[in-house]
Amino acid sequence: MAISLKEKLYQMFILGTGEYASTALQNGLGGIIFFTKDIQSVGQFKTLIADIKKDSVIPPFLSIDEEGGRVERTENIHNGKKYLSAKFAYEKGEEFLANQTKEIAKELKSYGINLNFAPCIDTNTNPNNPIIGERAFSSNPEDVIKGEKIVSKIYKSFGIIPCVKHFPGHGDANADSHLTLPKISLSLEEMKQTHIKPFKESVKNGIDMVMVAHLHCTCFEKEEIPTSLSKNAIDYLRNELHFDGVVISDDMVMKGVSKFGDVEACLMGIRAGINLFIYRFADKNTYDIIENVYKIALEDENLQNLIEKSYTKIMNLKKKYLFK
Repeated sequence: MAISLKEKLYQMFILGTGEYASTALQNGLGGIIFFTKDIQSVGQFKTLIADIKKDSVIPPFLSIDEEGGRVERTENIHNGKKYLSAKFAYEKGEEFLANQTKEIAKELKSYGINLNFAPCIDTNTNPNNPIIGERAFSSNPEDVIKGEKIVSKIYKSFGIIPCVKHFPGHGDANADSHLTLPKISLSLEEMKQTHIKPFKESVKNGIDMVMVAHLHCTCFEKEEIPTSLSKNAIDYLRNELHFDGVVISDDMVMKGVSKFGDVEACLMGIRAGINLFIYRFADKNTYDIIENVYKIALEDENLQNLIEKSYTKIMNLKKKYLFK
């Protein structure tokens, strides 16, 4: 069956649940991301996932942020039980971290989740960082590398795609990219030694998906352009770190990126080399963004080629994990 340009473009998006989710899935949407509000009981959640699969043209990414600690979307159905965040799990030792990851993976697998936006492999060098903190394994890149290796390997063994984040490293930020565009003024050399190092190792170990942060890193862009929309940053990931998998944006409704304009930010992202976008809403506005990008792509051969490339990468990843 031939896949249309529109379906290929829709494959490049993961949306939250919402009014337009079903329509988007029927148009070829790539996947859905679940938040705490979507998960009220085990039965309800499994039914929701079954309905999403029914609406899908191509098997969807069924994704979640389940790191443990502050970022745990299944907390409503845990009966008070909490997973530890990366920092505290790692501090309890490698065996503890491995066992906790197996528990999380088993739980996610039982619901039908096939993509977890974890582990967080930022090196938390700024003690005043308002957004990373205990989500990072450590302030030492060597420990971050050890933690990532354990966690990613276990998710893969359960058939769940791990996604490392937030390239090129959110650990030195002094602001929250949900609220503004944090600026990191470290030199490329400093970034490489501490923040990019875990991503480099992760790529060497065969990670399939990397999430790019909404950060203004002056080593990549003099102008105030987030790394998520920066061709220089994504080219570095591709050409210097030799990453050949799927590059995904952080949530595109975050203030660190939304000020560039809805459609414009999306086009900048595609042109910079993003293969997959997260939008936490499936509302009319998000639906219109995709439709408007599609209209522009019909007249733009370069954009069509980039959509084609992303579609190929996405389908290769889905064949590896989802088509079994």
